[in-house]
Amino acid sequence: MPAASGTPPIAVVILAAGQGRRMNSLLPKVLQPLAGKPLLGHVLDCARQLFPAAIHVVHGHGGEAVKAAFGNDGDIDWVLQAEQRGTGHALMQAMPRIPDAHRVLVLYGDVPLVAVETLRRLVAAGGAEGLALLTAEVAEPHGYGRMMRDSGGRVVSIVEERDASDAQRAIREINTGLLAAPAAHLREWLLHLRADNAQREYYLTDVVGLAVERGIDVEAVAATSEAEIMGVNDKCQLADAEAALRHARARDLMIAGATLADPTRVDVRGDLSVGRDVYIDVNVVLLGRITLGDRVTIGPNCILRDATIGADTQVYANSLIEEAMVGEDCRVGPFARLRPGANLHPRVHVGNFVEVKNTEIGEASKANHLSYLGDATIGRGVNVGAGTITCNYDGINKWPTQIGDRAFIGSGSMLVAPVAIGPGATIGAGSTITAGAPADKLTLTRAKQVTIDAWTRPGRYAAEAKAAKVEDAMCAPGRPKPEN
Repeated sequence: MPAASGTPPIAVVILAAGQGRRMNSLLPKVLQPLAGKPLLGHVLDCARQLFPAAIHVVHGHGGEAVKAAFGNDGDIDWVLQAEQRGTGHALMQAMPRIPDAHRVLVLYGDVPLVAVETLRRLVAAGGAEGLALLTAEVAEPHGYGRMMRDSGGRVVSIVEERDASDAQRAIREINTGLLAAPAAHLREWLLHLRADNAQREYYLTDVVGLAVERGIDVEAVAATSEAEIMGVNDKCQLADAEAALRHARARDLMIAGATLADPTRVDVRGDLSVGRDVYIDVNVVLLGRITLGDRVTIGPNCILRDATIGADTQVYANSLIEEAMVGEDCRVGPFARLRPGANLHPRVHVGNFVEVKNTEIGEASKANHLSYLGDATIGRGVNVGAGTITCNYDGINKWPTQIGDRAFIGSGSMLVAPVAIGPGATIGAGSTITAGAPADKLTLTRAKQVTIDAWTRPGRYAAEAKAAKVEDAMCAPGRPKPEN
């Protein structure tokens, strides 16, 4: 919901200009994929849940690629940091676009797992005039700035690790970099930053000391876990973030009522909605928007993307379902593939090595073995025999196949589209159908079967003699025969 009446509007600034040399990748750091989405995409999704007045993304290295990746997101104000001179300098680039009346929330494009509830607490801390910092107690603080407090426990400054003494480095309370402050105060503090440090950069953390000097309240807000403040700077940390996100999403699934055979081997890389008593086996990958109805079972090694699965349906092992609708009480797989546009009505069976594309299959119809059904409309109660193919593509155009209710398609049939099979029609096994098949009739095609009485199957020695003749013919004059 929008900001409550009387509270200042929120201006989100996401710092995303870093090069990410430690990634050893041509892809900018904030575009590295986490659960199928760029790091920056996770931060943007979280920020939008605060309903800010504006989102400013400060970009630098690989900026055009970053902008292109989010080119359709019209709510982003892109701000160029042409020269990278520290986090304080990065925020300076965005401040001219932010009114004094706004409260600024600073996020980082490579800190993707922070929870929206944590950000709400951070924005609310410090009131209308105070500075709020997100901090955390961590077991291994290496690489982070340390929180400096006075004898009364009040925050007085942050010391970056490069500039810290041995005693200061022993402190385990770290600064995450995320902060919220009034725009008018931030603007004034940024003007007084100095680059007299080991890196010769303008540290945003120095605003803490400036706030203390001016008598501004500084509130420390504790993160709920180390995972949510995890920064991603190399591929090892990217894998750690992937594991943390996978664990969190698996936990959410189980709390929602799903049973997971092994929570460490389920990947949720999108938005998943589950009904009651859903069962998900190992090595399942769920992408995009997925809806699983009550009592759905997903077998091992399945991949689902942008799919809806109706109640009581079973998806057996090693099946791939993408951009498809599956009705209630269906059976899919094992080794089935439902491609975009597949629409299975209730009680449909699609079995092993059956591929369905842009096809609607009516209630209680079955295609249990080794078939391709593309650009087809199949009625109710149809049986599609093993090895049946709808020949829908002529090299240029795709053509439709229509199969009426209760039709029986014999094994090994080729249905050459455009073609219509009438209700109750039977197609004899091995037929190639190029014209319409009438309702309730048997239609088949047969070539004349021939038996050659004089033919004899070659024996072993006859085959070896023939092979020797071929070898002799291939050898150049004077050259030895190749050894076996």
